[in-house]
Amino acid sequence: MSASFDLTAPDHFTAGAVGSPGQRAFYLQGRESGAVVTLKLEKEHVRALGEYLAGLLAKLPAVEAEASPDPALLEPLEAAWAVGSLAVGYDEQSDRITIVATEAVEEEEGAEERAEAATARFRIRRPQAVAFVERARALIQAGRPVCPMCSQPKDPAGHVCPRANGHVVR
Repeated sequence: MSASFDLTAPDHFTAGAVGSPGQRAFYLQGRESGAVVTLKLEKEHVRALGEYLAGLLAKLPAVEAEASPDPALLEPLEAAWAVGSLAVGYDEQSDRITIVATEAVEEEEGAEERAEAATARFRIRRPQAVAFVERARALIQAGRPVCPMCSQPKDPAGHVCPRANGHVVR
C-alpha cells in the first residue's frame, strides 16, 4: 500500500511537465513544512482540474491578488504514486479549496482483495488556485496542436486522422 498525504496548508502547490510535447510526463506537487509531495498524473487531469478550479473561482467572491509564487516543480522529482482520480471541494468556513487525489490501483489477477488506494489531500488558498489555473493553461498551451477534425494531438509531421479516412492531416 502506498503512503497517503494530508497537506492542510501547503506553501507551494503546482503542476508541471517534464519532456518534449507528445512525450511529457505530468506531475502535481505540494509542499508543507519542507515536505514535498509529488504525484504523477495525466495531461487531462491537469486540464480538467484547471478548468474546474476556474469555474469554482468564478462563483466565489473575488480574491485579492498576491505575488505569484514560482510555479516550477521542486526537485527531486520523484512521484510517490500515479493519480487515478481527482475530487475538489470548497470549505467556506476556512476559505480553502480541497483537492483530493486518489491513487490509480490496478486489480491483480487472482487477488482476493483489491489493494486500498492511497489519497493525497491538498487544502489550498484561493490565490493558490488562481495561480494553478494560470499554470495549467500554460502547460496545456505548450503541448502539441490539436487536429481540427478529430481533436486528437498532431505531431509536427501531422497525424493519421480517423475522420479523414486515414489520411495524414498536417
